[in-house]
Amino acid sequence: MAYDVDVLVSGGGPVGLMVAVLLTRSGFSVRVVEAELSLSQDLRASTFHPPTLDLLDGLGIGPAFIAQGLICPHWQIRMHPTGERAVFDMSVLQGETEHPYRLQCEQWKLSHMLLGLLPEGTVSFGTELESFSQDETGVSATYNAAGERRSVRARFVVGADGARSMVRKALDAAFDGQTYPETTLLVTTQFAFEDHLEGLSNVSYCWKDGGNFSLLKVPGRWRVSLYPREDMSIEAQMEPGAIDAALQVIVPRATAYEVLEQRPYRVHQRIVERYDHGRVVLAGDAAHLNSPAGGMGLNGGLHDAFALAAALEDIMSGRASTEARLALYDRQRRPVAKDQILAQADRNRARMREREPERRRIIMDGLKETTSDRVKLKAYLMKSSMIEGLRQAASIT
Repeated sequence: MAYDVDVLVSGGGPVGLMVAVLLTRSGFSVRVVEAELSLSQDLRASTFHPPTLDLLDGLGIGPAFIAQGLICPHWQIRMHPTGERAVFDMSVLQGETEHPYRLQCEQWKLSHMLLGLLPEGTVSFGTELESFSQDETGVSATYNAAGERRSVRARFVVGADGARSMVRKALDAAFDGQTYPETTLLVTTQFAFEDHLEGLSNVSYCWKDGGNFSLLKVPGRWRVSLYPREDMSIEAQMEPGAIDAALQVIVPRATAYEVLEQRPYRVHQRIVERYDHGRVVLAGDAAHLNSPAGGMGLNGGLHDAFALAAALEDIMSGRASTEARLALYDRQRRPVAKDQILAQADRNRARMREREPERRRIIMDGLKETTSDRVKLKAYLMKSSMIEGLRQAASIT
């Protein structure tokens, strides 16, 4: 059977590009189709956890990528405006990872690096996968490139096309879970919060009277997640005056804040029943969605990419059968996503949504007890930094 390409990847975000880089480095041909006209540089994920940075080292791009971000040796949960805080010192992870810290760096910077590692012509922007059908030997797909329909025969198709995945929908794969009721407002500003909030970490999750907010620093700006009031419409709260009022609660100032970017987003908690569907396989947001609290979504998707690329390499090199090896990929990644990533993200969200002062006090006391005990702190960070989950996945055979 003749193939036009070994693997067709739908989705040119960091997960799809990572799969493509790994496979092309192993000598396989890949074509990536991406509906957007270029790499997106909008407000998306910005946190990279230690094991993800270790994986990037294996590609030889770790140091160059780290140089584009902001190293965060600790993160915190704090009371506002008192400044009381529980600080999670990630240095306790030394010996478990080459990178005992979080890296704050916009995900599009990684996408640009990955694109630069691919042979010219691998990625087709402005191109949408429209349909596909599979048989025992491969997948026949049709995609639309600037109004021109083209057909391609591939050995496998990877759906890394995000939360609204066309591949997942075409498979009619159930995507069970929930959409949380609140809408989050994400804004960026160059205002130096660290000069006004004592002991602020570069990643800080904050309780305030009747609500919460988070402050995450990336090079040159702060990303502020504002959890909106319930007595105003989202449209009204996106108005400049309303956003400024919300920022003034964090640090009052005589002049209005300069807001560089803003967007609202809804938070979902969903996962598919299976990652593998014959010769069509899902990864990243196409397979699982979670609250951004804790910064696990993108990292989990990149971990999917490494595991999936390894599985496809084994199959196409003749070391394993398609059905058995892709079933192993599902067993390795889906339980980790469900029991570690989604579950932790949900707990993180619930903790920060807590509004009762008495309950907050109990939570804060428990967090401070954890951060003051090196053994407990390490155990907590092994899980929240995704080291434990990645090792759990690797142990499954």
